[in-house]
Amino acid sequence: MSTPRSTPTSTRTGTPKKLDPKAEQSLGARIAARLGGGVMRVFLILVALFWIMPTIGLFLSSLRGPEDIAATGWWKIFTAPSELTFDNYQRLLDNSTITGSLLSTIMITVPSTVLVVVIGSLAGYAFAWMDFPGRDWWFLLVVGLLVVPVQVALIPVSELFGTIGIFETTLGVVLFHTAFGLPFAIFLLRNFFAEIPRELLEAARLDGAGEIRLFTRVVMPLGGPAIASLGIFQFLWVWNDMLVALIFAGSDSPPITVALQQQVRQFGNNIDVLAPGAFVSMIIPLVVFFAFQRQFVSGVMAGAVK
Repeated sequence: MSTPRSTPTSTRTGTPKKLDPKAEQSLGARIAARLGGGVMRVFLILVALFWIMPTIGLFLSSLRGPEDIAATGWWKIFTAPSELTFDNYQRLLDNSTITGSLLSTIMITVPSTVLVVVIGSLAGYAFAWMDFPGRDWWFLLVVGLLVVPVQVALIPVSELFGTIGIFETTLGVVLFHTAFGLPFAIFLLRNFFAEIPRELLEAARLDGAGEIRLFTRVVMPLGGPAIASLGIFQFLWVWNDMLVALIFAGSDSPPITVALQQQVRQFGNNIDVLAPGAFVSMIIPLVVFFAFQRQFVSGVMAGAVK
């Protein structure tokens, strides 16, 4: 007769054998875990400081007099804090060209952003949940417009705007930015709205909700993160645009990017206005981004986890 084999104590008692998690990790995983601590945090802090350093330098330069800016670098402020002054910003407010360009930029950016968000949301909902003839073909046309560069349309659109009398006007710049912002807006929001559960929309329809009420009461609240992300993208693109503004904006009301470019030509005479003007032009988009940072991150991550 064969002698039965003895079973290990862990098997007889039913207690599973414990394994060391560190022993199962590979060398690369252990290195990544080590770097994920203090070393990685220090590295990310250094990268953030390196990225924000130009912003700090521009801000400190805007607080120095023109003679100090021409003589030494902005880091001299740490050894001579008496150089700090807000006179440059007072001169900026007294400069009608810069203040008028800021107002013109707002009048261009806000309508361009609002129109793209509103029209893009309606079109995205229609492509996602409404049936109409040629829906898929129309959506393919919208996707195809994403690859059309702005430079291709500059000459024909200029001729069109000249014919209808809106060339070198704020309305012409707004329409151009709206037209080229819509393909991306429709593509983004259509894909986001398509992820909404169909059962939720059908339940709302059973309760008597029409398409308009369904869009405003169900789709828009659920699509808030994607809409906020789109609004930030469009705002930053229009605010920082210079090519379209140079061609379509009027010389009497140029946006801030064009006004600063014109001021650079006289750099030696108005550096005290150029530095604060550039900082104001940069800080406003940063404020908008950080104000909607949570919605922006939620919109970017939307759809990553179901």
